Amino acid sequence: MVRSGNERFSLLSIAVPAFGPSVLFSLGEGAVLPVVALSARDLGGSVAVAALTVTLIGLGSLVFNLPASLLTVRFGERWAIVGAQATGAIALVTAALATQLWQFMPALVVLGMASSVTNLARQKYLTEAVPAQFRARALSTLGGTLRIGLFLGPFLGAAAISVGGLRGAYWVGAVVFVGAAAVALFMPDLEDDVAGPSRAPQPRLGRVAAAHWRVLTTVGLGVLFISAVRQSRQVVIPLWAEHLGLDAQAASLVYGIAGGVDLLLFYPGGRLMDLRGRLAVAIPSMTIMGLALISMPSTSSFWPFLGVSCLLGLGNGIGSGMIMTLGADFSPAHGRAQFLGLWRLMADTGSTVGPILLSAVTAAATLGIGVAATGGLGLVAAAVLAWSVPRAQASPRA
Repeated sequence: MVRSGNERFSLLSIAVPAFGPSVLFSLGEGAVLPVVALSARDLGGSVAVAALTVTLIGLGSLVFNLPASLLTVRFGERWAIVGAQATGAIALVTAALATQLWQFMPALVVLGMASSVTNLARQKYLTEAVPAQFRARALSTLGGTLRIGLFLGPFLGAAAISVGGLRGAYWVGAVVFVGAAAVALFMPDLEDDVAGPSRAPQPRLGRVAAAHWRVLTTVGLGVLFISAVRQSRQVVIPLWAEHLGLDAQAASLVYGIAGGVDLLLFYPGGRLMDLRGRLAVAIPSMTIMGLALISMPSTSSFWPFLGVSCLLGLGNGIGSGMIMTLGADFSPAHGRAQFLGLWRLMADTGSTVGPILLSAVTAAATLGIGVAATGGLGLVAAAVLAWSVPRAQASPRA
C-alpha cells in the first residue's frame, strides 16, 4: 500500500506505477491523433466526415465518464487501468485493420472510452495514494505527464508512418498501450481494493449526485467554463495564425513554443497550489488566459501573436492539474469514484461546448469577436471559482 501521511513522502517513490501507464497511454494517443482525419479521408470520407471523426474520441470519453466510475468501483484502480489499456490496444488494432469507415469510426469511440477509464482511475488512485499536502503537485504532475505524452507521441507516430504508412501509427500506438497495461499490473493496491468483498458497499451514483449537487452546480460550473476555454485555445491559435496570413510552418512554430511554455510550468503550478491554496493558481490561470484571448484580436503580426500565445501557454501551464485537484478536494471518501465520474462529465462537457461556442459566435459575427468572447468566458470562470470555492469549502460535507 502507498498511503502515507509522512512529511518525507516523495512522488518519486510511486512515480513509475502512478504516472507510467498515463504517460504511455497519452504517448499512444499522441501517435495516432494527427493521422485520424487523414485515415478517414484515406477510407473514402469527405472533409466534413474527416473532421467529425476527430471528435469521436472526445465523444467516447464524454459519454463513458459515469460508466468509468462504476467500473473503477467494481474492479479497483489497477484492474480498471489494465482493462482500459488492453481495450485501447484492441481499438487501435481495429483502426489499423479497418477497410471501411464503419469499422474505423467505432474504434475511435472505444479509444475515447478507454481514455475515460484510464484518467478517472488515475485521478482516484493519486487522490487516495498521495498525502493531502502533496495532492496538487501529484495531480499537476499527472496533467503534465499527459501533455508530455501528447507532445512526444506525434514524433513516434511519424517514425512509424515512415515505415508502415498511416496504419503504422495505429500499430505503434497499440504496442505502447500493451506496455502501459504491463506497467499498470505492478501498481500497488489501495486499501479498498485489498479489502475486496469485505469493503463497505458503495453508494449509488444518483445518491452521490444528490448529496453533492451544490458543489457540482457551483464549483463544477466553473470547471465547465475552464474546460471550454482550454479546449478553445487549441483551435484559436491555428485559426488566428491563418487569419494573419501566416504559413503552416510559422503557425506550427507558434503552437509549439506556446506548448513548450505550458509544459515547463505544471510542477511549479502544483507546488503553488499545495503551499498557497487552489485559488492562488486557479484565478491567475483563468485571468491570464482570458486577457490573452481578449488581446489576441488586436495582434496583427507574428511577434505580438507569439507573445499572446505564450501568455495562453503560461496561464494554461500553471493551471495544469487544477481541475483534477479541485475534484479530489471535494470528493467524498465514500463514493469518490462516482463523484469523480460526475466531475469529469462536467469537464468533458465544457471541452465539447467550448469550440462549438467559438464556432457559433464566429459564424454570427467575426473570428475576432469569437476569440474575445472565449476570453470573456475565462474571466467568468475566474469569478465563478473565486465566489464558489471558498463557500463550498466552508460548507459541511454531505
